Amino acid sequence: MTDYYAHSGNEHNDWHLLKVHLDSVSNLARENLSGWQGEEEAKLAGLLHDLGKYGDRFQNRLHGQDKGLDHWSQGAWIALKDHLALAAALAIQGHHIGLQGFQDTDLKKLNPKSLEINHPQGLTLSEANTEILRSRLTEDGLIITKPQARLFTSWLGVSQARVDNMLDVRRLFSALVDADFIDTEAHFKGNEQGKVQRKSGLKLNAPHENSLAKQALERLKTHIGKKAGHPNPSATLNDIRQELLQSCLQQAQQKTGTFTLTAPTGSGKTLSMLGFALQHALENKLERVIMVVPYLSIIEQTAKTYRDIFVGIGDDFILEHHSMAGLGAEIAKTDAEGDKEQERQIKRQRLLSENWDAPIIITTSVQFLESLFSNRPSSCRKIHRIANAVILFDEVQTLPTQLAIPSLAAVSHIAIHWHSSVVFSTATQPAFNHLHQEVIKQCSGGWQPDEIVIHHAVMMDKLRRVNFTWLPDKLTWQDLADTLSQYQQVLCIVNLKRHAQALWQALEGAENLFHLSTNLCPLHRQAVLAEVRQRLKDGLPCRLIATQCIEAGVDVDFPVVYRAFAPLDAIIQAAGRCNREGKPDIGQTIIFTPDCEGGLYPDGTYKQAANVTESLKNELGEHFDLYNPEVTKQYYQRLYTVAAPEQSAKDLYQSIKDLSFPQVAQQFRLIKNDMINIVVPFDKQLFENLKKLADDKGLTTQWIKQARGLSISLYRPKSDDVVWDSLLPVQQFKQGRYSKQEDWFMVHNDKDYDKTLGYKKPESLNLYIG
Repeated sequence: MTDYYAHSGNEHNDWHLLKVHLDSVSNLARENLSGWQGEEEAKLAGLLHDLGKYGDRFQNRLHGQDKGLDHWSQGAWIALKDHLALAAALAIQGHHIGLQGFQDTDLKKLNPKSLEINHPQGLTLSEANTEILRSRLTEDGLIITKPQARLFTSWLGVSQARVDNMLDVRRLFSALVDADFIDTEAHFKGNEQGKVQRKSGLKLNAPHENSLAKQALERLKTHIGKKAGHPNPSATLNDIRQELLQSCLQQAQQKTGTFTLTAPTGSGKTLSMLGFALQHALENKLERVIMVVPYLSIIEQTAKTYRDIFVGIGDDFILEHHSMAGLGAEIAKTDAEGDKEQERQIKRQRLLSENWDAPIIITTSVQFLESLFSNRPSSCRKIHRIANAVILFDEVQTLPTQLAIPSLAAVSHIAIHWHSSVVFSTATQPAFNHLHQEVIKQCSGGWQPDEIVIHHAVMMDKLRRVNFTWLPDKLTWQDLADTLSQYQQVLCIVNLKRHAQALWQALEGAENLFHLSTNLCPLHRQAVLAEVRQRLKDGLPCRLIATQCIEAGVDVDFPVVYRAFAPLDAIIQAAGRCNREGKPDIGQTIIFTPDCEGGLYPDGTYKQAANVTESLKNELGEHFDLYNPEVTKQYYQRLYTVAAPEQSAKDLYQSIKDLSFPQVAQQFRLIKNDMINIVVPFDKQLFENLKKLADDKGLTTQWIKQARGLSISLYRPKSDDVVWDSLLPVQQFKQGRYSKQEDWFMVHNDKDYDKTLGYKKPESLNLYIG
């Protein structure tokens, strides 16, 4: 009998038998969805995903012949034609090229007869006769059985073209892709005895008596107890933190579902909601906790806090998955080669981040939400791990209004149908339940969460640590600078980077002055925050000029905060950087309007939210109390009425209606696509290393990973903008030659990066003459 292979030989020249690969992937894919309605369909997808590799052309390809082959469409067609396994067919088709269209007209194009004539990717079928492939699979001892249950038993109509149904397809797709990657990796890492499977990640509730969830919860309680025992000027604050923790632990006994956690800034939400998650995981036998945060600056401090608490439980207990993860270790490795254990741990974390195989995962809103709407195999691979989990969204008010409805639909469906729980945490809880009727159009459950802290309004009222003052007259930058100079410690937050620079210039010459904006690369921002925190702790003079990047979860504590007029949630978040520890001298938050040329806000959406705030303030007068959650609720209800999120993403909704996975992925973006990345010389040694690496190997994934810490993002300049002449493009190196790309650049002149203000866009070419 002829042997057919899935992959060529590994280091030990052991070739991967196709029958072994198909059987392994089939079983792994089913395991990935164990207990869910899609598990049998996943098993079928695994068995058929590489059916085309039984073709002679593919076997020749393994020996260096016949390139440009399609080996997946044949299996997808059999899944569709013989079993009407629609989701399996789409997953099989997409496991190399990404999920495509899901309408009947899209899937019927999988017919090999059509593909022989006109293949959309310009490929050649490894074998057009599916009966030949089926007979070879049978001769190999494999049996195709019809799934007992399928995600969809008929073609999807218009009423079924929704976020929830598309998300279920991605979950099945994820299970297949992960299984395929895992088994292929095991082959190529194999030894003389055969395949070597990667070590599985830890789970919160493994089948042994002393579960990790129980250990971690005890550690957390001990840590919070010690923290409460430290000397603190505010007994009230400590009482509220204990009250919040107890509310979280009590409510964690509920069944899985959707929850909100509304509590004041500085009340210990980060630790208390983790307490909820661990207790909830114990009660409901959940496998992991996923912490989703909006900004990298919050991730750094959250990850450090968690690692300090859980040190020793396991090297892989906490996984960070974001663009800066492991960067500090990699930079250290660049400076001093040789720490083998550190290198091993970095590689291990990279492997685990591919499919989120860890008990606690810390990631960004962009990484999490865009994955839920992606069509790419690498992005979707981890989705099956989101089931049986507690998903914590920190600072959820940062969720873009225009994407609120599809985002709510996705996480609601996960909570209701995937045996998971979702917690939305913030001091300024958006009135998302106001959107329930729109959300229910995209998922059956809509959005009706339970509040964890039932008496959060009382808690807010007890923790009045700040007085709000609204200045009636506009201030010029010089007037504001003169005022700020009178304070020893003060934070001033403005809405635009050019406003921060204008205020800086007005303060030029002042001592102990710091600047923070996204014109600074991440490593620079980390350094500034570290110095600012130390000065505040030591009681030294410190004046910080910042943009909104200081808000939403960044742990600094100033006695006085000035905030340019902004949306209500931004003002409340700014106040959260003031008297955070509840000292006896009540903090002061002063809201002002700049008297300056040009716009006051970053974009129309921000301006609209600021206008709603001003309108509500004028209407409520003395009842405009920012400690009253009802005021926040009124603000969001008005904002959603004015902003009409159901109307602001029409292209996305049309793509969902069309069941087009590629179009949905393209249109669901938390960050606009039209941006470029500029690597700056904040760290001269790392910058030079990156420049040399770019010259030697061009743009690679590894290069991007190391460059993230020195990169800033800018909207793509116009074609005639002088900035292009100040940048050096980093080109990709493919097939022995450089190919043009227009996303990554390095600063040409060191003078374009200021040690305080960060990147300065050049105004003229004169900077580069001589």
